[in-house]
Amino acid sequence: MRPLNLGAIPTPALTYYALKKSKGSIMVTGSHIPFDRNGYKLNTSVGELLKKDEQPINDAVEVNREKLLAQPYAESLFDSQGSFREAQSSLLPVIAEGKTAYIQRYLDFFNGETLQGMKLLAYQHSAVGRDLLVEIFEKLGAEVTPAGRSETFVPIDTEAIDQVQLNTLQALYNETGQTFDAVISTDGDSDRPLLLAPEGDKLRFFGGDLLGMIVGGFLGADAVVVPISTNDAIDRGTLADVTEPKTKIGSPYVIAGMQRAVSKGHHRVCGWEANGGFLTGSDIERNGNVLTALPTRDAILPLLCALFAAHNRQITLPELFSTLPHRFSRAALIRNFPRPTSMKIIERFSPPEAMMQEIWYHPDHIIVHDSNRATLDVTDHHAKQLDQIRRELQTVFSPKFGFAPITRLNYTDGVRIIFANDDVAHFRPSGNADELRIYAVADTQERADTIASQGVMEPDGLLRHLERLV
Repeated sequence: MRPLNLGAIPTPALTYYALKKSKGSIMVTGSHIPFDRNGYKLNTSVGELLKKDEQPINDAVEVNREKLLAQPYAESLFDSQGSFREAQSSLLPVIAEGKTAYIQRYLDFFNGETLQGMKLLAYQHSAVGRDLLVEIFEKLGAEVTPAGRSETFVPIDTEAIDQVQLNTLQALYNETGQTFDAVISTDGDSDRPLLLAPEGDKLRFFGGDLLGMIVGGFLGADAVVVPISTNDAIDRGTLADVTEPKTKIGSPYVIAGMQRAVSKGHHRVCGWEANGGFLTGSDIERNGNVLTALPTRDAILPLLCALFAAHNRQITLPELFSTLPHRFSRAALIRNFPRPTSMKIIERFSPPEAMMQEIWYHPDHIIVHDSNRATLDVTDHHAKQLDQIRRELQTVFSPKFGFAPITRLNYTDGVRIIFANDDVAHFRPSGNADELRIYAVADTQERADTIASQGVMEPDGLLRHLERLV
């Protein structure tokens, strides 16, 4: 077997091409996390590896490892250092078919429409799709100016974009001396979008969860799947009635949720994450053009949909996003935060029974739901434990930091705290790096920004207070 070499292309471009060919694929990736934490991503012939696939794979690895270890040394493929005895064959020459198919996917879906008249600034940094990004938008009629190209790796976490990165983007914008309708970019492997637009004399960043709402509406979704960390504006807007139960954080969980939605008979199924990565779980038809399902994170589709949505209505991006329910979010993180410590924090503030997924606190009683939203019986002993969790959390998320009393806790992934004034603070460890994250949602951007900054403030922020309690 000789693998095809598609070269340096976005992760969703590789996945799209492989799925069209019903083949597995491997992406060697530089994503949104520090360079030394990057690795590779595996896809089966039908899509991403899901959580249900992990144990069978581990079992098969164990069986084959034992067979290899039992071989006589003379017959082994490996030398005494564990390396292959024979040099591996080089990759085949790069073929352009994967890149070409990915570009054509969007030219076909938006056939008959144009972005002519829109001026875009493309922040390229080290993203693998930086040139492809420019090419697609130019082919669809936009005027695109590249900027900020880097030959060293730049980790862009679109879920937790920090002020330093926003300042970099503002400086690049100002240096051009021009006015643009939007700034577009992606993370390193180009499966998470980054979208900003001028509002007054400053660039405004649009969070991926709100971007997903714009795209879901634009595509006319009849079922959407999002993780628990996304902005709860979705529960107040036009997509509320088509939102499936919220999942744990991570594309495998969103994909599994989309599969359940399809099995229930939905025909226009999509999902997204707080980082903006957008997934389609079914084919979607629009204006006579069909977008085939791509159940993996994609950055190009949400950027295109948002810009077409604004352009077709002849409004600016800030005006477009102002049509959403006025809920604002921000995420932040502490890097180099040991995962074992993060897990101790989660364990310390988790309910006594794993089936307890959501806790509602009322003045004279407590209501508990499981993951299917069924109500569970609560013993007096459990009620006391749950009340103790709330009281301890309120010593950290206190009036000193502007917090109202806690009215609800959700444990779908990490600890999500909902307060009496509808503020939200949600903390959890990253899944693939030593980081502790905080997600904030509030009725104003200023308050969401404040919660996030309070969370990661050194040395006495909210997350550090939690650390001291374990």
